[in-house]
Amino acid sequence: MFNSRMKKPLGLLIVFGGIILGIFVLIWVNIDIGSVEASGSQPIEYSHRVHIKIGIQCLFCHTEATRSSIAGIPSVEKCMGCHAYIATEGEAVQALVGYWERGEPIPWKRVNNQPDFVYFSHQPHMGVGMNCETCHGNVAEMEGAKSVTRMDMGWCLDCHEQQEPHKIARLADCLICHK
Repeated sequence: MFNSRMKKPLGLLIVFGGIILGIFVLIWVNIDIGSVEASGSQPIEYSHRVHIKIGIQCLFCHTEATRSSIAGIPSVEKCMGCHAYIATEGEAVQALVGYWERGEPIPWKRVNNQPDFVYFSHQPHMGVGMNCETCHGNVAEMEGAKSVTRMDMGWCLDCHEQQEPHKIARLADCLICHK
């Protein structure tokens, strides 16, 4: 069916097509991994700026950060602990009350996410005194939550390599983040 003159160009075309396809896959995977900005708006307009301005610290709402792998999202009950009495008339608080009355959790959209093959824990980072702003940016100036950095492997390793010299070898070990 194919003569010998057609085999070489066809082979090159297949190799070239495979390379182009591979590049597109790598670009797609690289864009998709690391951090994810919430698409669209959140179910309730939440202002970190307002809450931080009145003195609420990150760990008041994100209580799990010091003792768990995740920081945690506050429950409707936690939010209502204050908003049953404070700023009860606002549109966002009325939306919160709606979830409370229906007994439904707020379906927040994730802003930062790591792929399943990455193990990340806030606990050791908080344990060495890292501020939330180190990774999440100046949340005190944010109306909502947004991803401010690409939390990929290179970004994490750059930080790990800036630590005390006796810690670098351990922090650069693949098994620290890939379990």
